[in-house]
Amino acid sequence: MDAHSRPPKLMDRVKATMKVRRYSPRTVKTYCYWIRYFIRFNGVRHPASMGGPEVRAFLEHLAVQRHVAAATQNQALNAIVFLYRHVLDQPLGDIGDFAHAKRPRRLPVVLSHEEVVRVLNQLSGPVHLMASLMYGSGLRVLETCRLRVRDVDFDRQVLTIRAGKGDKDSNLNIA
Repeated sequence: MDAHSRPPKLMDRVKATMKVRRYSPRTVKTYCYWIRYFIRFNGVRHPASMGGPEVRAFLEHLAVQRHVAAATQNQALNAIVFLYRHVLDQPLGDIGDFAHAKRPRRLPVVLSHEEVVRVLNQLSGPVHLMASLMYGSGLRVLETCRLRVRDVDFDRQVLTIRAGKGDKDSNLNIA
């Protein structure tokens, strides 16, 4: 059998499926990480030969031995569910009950306007500009880092955000 007639490797199929579904590159990288980790955790067995019990053991391992955050455990679960549902086209089966990672009970820290002004006053140059834009407009870090001079339209008072969350472009009024 030559290289052209061999079926694609599992991780190549995962990446291709995610690309077709327009997942962000960061999500592709993260899901691939969790799928590889799951496979290695189960002795390098092919996921098609595994099911709910192996997934449950893996998720419990993450919560109990690795002490991951609840969001991290959910991310790993979502990656595995994606693998079974969209790549392998086979039902995952019943996972059953497993140890869930603990969600910390804490209130978010929100700075007062005066505290934000004091923080911004400690910054200078491009960092001050970026932090002010993020605070005043709600831009994300990567959205701010990707801004270009031509994305600012002073006449219309509009800021164009390219490749924002979900790989979408949007306009933001800066008036």
